[in-house]
Amino acid sequence: MRRRDFVVGALGAGLASSGGFDPFVWNASTAKAATARGRVPYGAAVRTDLLDTEFDYKAAIVDRCQLVVGEGGLKWFDLRPSQEQFVFDQPDRLIDFAEKNGMQMRGHTLAWYGAMPEWTKTIASAAEAERELVHHITTVVARYQGRIPSWDVVNEAIAEYPGDGTPIRDSIWQERLGKRYIELAFRTVSAIDPTAQLVINDYNIENPTSQCRDRRTALLDLLRDLKDRDVPVHAVGIQGHLPGDLEIDKDGLSRFIEEVKGMELEVLVTELDVIDNKLPALEYDRDQMVAARARDFLSAISDVTRPSAILTWGITDRYTWVPIWFKRDDGRANRPLPLDAACRPKALMKVINEFTRAAE
Repeated sequence: MRRRDFVVGALGAGLASSGGFDPFVWNASTAKAATARGRVPYGAAVRTDLLDTEFDYKAAIVDRCQLVVGEGGLKWFDLRPSQEQFVFDQPDRLIDFAEKNGMQMRGHTLAWYGAMPEWTKTIASAAEAERELVHHITTVVARYQGRIPSWDVVNEAIAEYPGDGTPIRDSIWQERLGKRYIELAFRTVSAIDPTAQLVINDYNIENPTSQCRDRRTALLDLLRDLKDRDVPVHAVGIQGHLPGDLEIDKDGLSRFIEEVKGMELEVLVTELDVIDNKLPALEYDRDQMVAARARDFLSAISDVTRPSAILTWGITDRYTWVPIWFKRDDGRANRPLPLDAACRPKALMKVINEFTRAAE
């Protein structure tokens, strides 16, 4: 689905069903907003530094995306080179690009264990941790209030192996504040921008393994606890970094989505790609397997509810994180994304189009 087929305002229309907050909607006409209803917005993670130098990359994003999210820029490592300093150049450039091209920008991320600057290791007490977390969230969210309609407030809070009795992942926040850092983060964002959609974002819940089952259980337990205490959580972001060689646990994932919807939470796909290091070498065959894996994943979700958005972590195979960790042994380039290295659409793009088109 290309951007010309999707009129701005769709994200606001999709979020309106979440309840409890008023979504930000672009100043589009009523007729244009009505045209957009029924479609699921598609977006991609963007490398801001390439927008001014690579025309085909920029054109692919402008032509195909309704949403963008920065691969970096809003992470602590980028924003906070020192305790006293905030550097907003990357997110400022990306949100200006989005607004000039009729797109919306998602915020990623406010509280995460990863990409933390070195100085945060000196945070020595609960009081200091709370002060720094609240200060950071308040400063960042206030800067983009009314412009970023959806935030990944807490990213990857669930432990890698929660079945051992420690369901929350270790981090400076968990070490100093315990699990209450999650509630603190959500309540702080809500106080600054009560119109924003607040998302808890996580990964590795979709495969038929004991690890994924344990992670689904731990995430559901956390969500129930937050809901029981009226913490303002509006949605669950499912990253969707799919191992190409593992089947999707369609029944398990669908049951998880049913539980999430039973808590009146929205569902987003936030970082979709397919890790293809163990798939066949022949590009055509590999692309078909990547597409099939993504179709099974999106079907398991959409059989229960249409996601509020679908985003891939990048748009072209030219720029992907996958070979950093999952380089192919045969030396061939990874192909995890909807467009190839020349920005031509592949089978995965067709699958995404199927799941983002207007409901019949």
